[in-house]
Amino acid sequence: MNEDILSFIWRYQYFETANLQTDENLHISVIRTGYKNVNSGPDFSQASVIIDEVHWHGSVEIHVKSSDWFVHTHEKDRAYENVILHVVWENDKPVVRNDGTLIPTLTLKGLVKMAVLEKYAALQDVKTGIPCAGSFAEIAEIHKYAMLDRVLLERLERKAGEVLHLLEINQNDWEKTTYQWLGRHYGFKLNDHAFARLTRITPWKIIQKHRDRLVQVEALLFGMAGMIPDDSDENYVRQLRKEFQFLSAKFRLSEETMQPHEWKFAKLRPAGFPTVRLAQLARLLSKTGNLFLMLTTAEPIADLQEIFHAPQSEYWTEHYVFGKKSKNKVPAMGKDASALLVINVVAPLLVAFSKQKQQPEMLDKAIYWLSQVPAENNHILREWANLGMRVKTAADSQALIEWYNNFCVPRKCLECTVGGILVRST
Repeated sequence: MNEDILSFIWRYQYFETANLQTDENLHISVIRTGYKNVNSGPDFSQASVIIDEVHWHGSVEIHVKSSDWFVHTHEKDRAYENVILHVVWENDKPVVRNDGTLIPTLTLKGLVKMAVLEKYAALQDVKTGIPCAGSFAEIAEIHKYAMLDRVLLERLERKAGEVLHLLEINQNDWEKTTYQWLGRHYGFKLNDHAFARLTRITPWKIIQKHRDRLVQVEALLFGMAGMIPDDSDENYVRQLRKEFQFLSAKFRLSEETMQPHEWKFAKLRPAGFPTVRLAQLARLLSKTGNLFLMLTTAEPIADLQEIFHAPQSEYWTEHYVFGKKSKNKVPAMGKDASALLVINVVAPLLVAFSKQKQQPEMLDKAIYWLSQVPAENNHILREWANLGMRVKTAADSQALIEWYNNFCVPRKCLECTVGGILVRST
């Protein structure tokens, strides 16, 4: 037994209500169970009950044991003074308010419909994958896609929250925030941490000041990344060394220079090496002085992706790493990689801007762009596809990934539309 299932049982009144009494032998009628509280304070607010012919309005608190009231130190929190009913599985200790009055207690043990507990237990006992996979086909499509819409918005809201947190750190500087947010995702998971650190220690204002000379942008990025070889006689490498020595001395950057071991090459195809990605990032940053506008105002979606497809400088069309010429031409960023940047960088930026500026059309634009990008392909999405879920666009795949990671993996079945219906169907 846990508080999640008890809250669910209380919310939908899956217990015997005929001749219902509190543990104090007072007749009780539940008029309204209240609204589930997602913030601090009692579990349900604005509840309404009649106890011994007296109509009460206030909060309801849920616990497995009544003594949990003291374990959670609610007696020290004035927010719990308006609790009108304590709903528990086991009443092992009476609870009183600070004025000495007893809080009525309703014990659900012995009153709960066992079929609800059995169905819930069955979902929790599934050890891997999607808990309701065996019953998923029983649920009407309208409920599945209602959940899909919900989790897509939750994912976008969560990512937008990360952008807004970064924006706050950067004192509302959208350009610097966009630059650093782009850096967080330019490593495509394996090197995300390194790219995030690089864009944090390489000031955006310095990049902007020198963006008209691509070699200087490259020198700043490769130099701060700790990648420029000390012993190479190649003209390009010597030029990078010279430029970085000048720029790092001018702006006092050398103290924060990264080390080569911070970059990961193993398990990557050469086109995804961080050296190639850095060259591509340098090209992107040299294209404009207003990075945020470039990424968020491009129309149509093909123009946005074309920004990411811009070829890197000549040296990096012939090299995957310093000093070793490749047999074949090194390609520009591919469609799959650019699609991931639309998903993970541009869409959250649009939603964050929408929230800050109260411009809902920017949220609509983010969702529209996601609907224009093909879905990712991974084991999570294949599981959903096996259950008959549509996985055609990035809007679908992003929603399904959120659903899986935030509801299926932690077994939050009672908070899921589909899981809730399956439990209630009993």
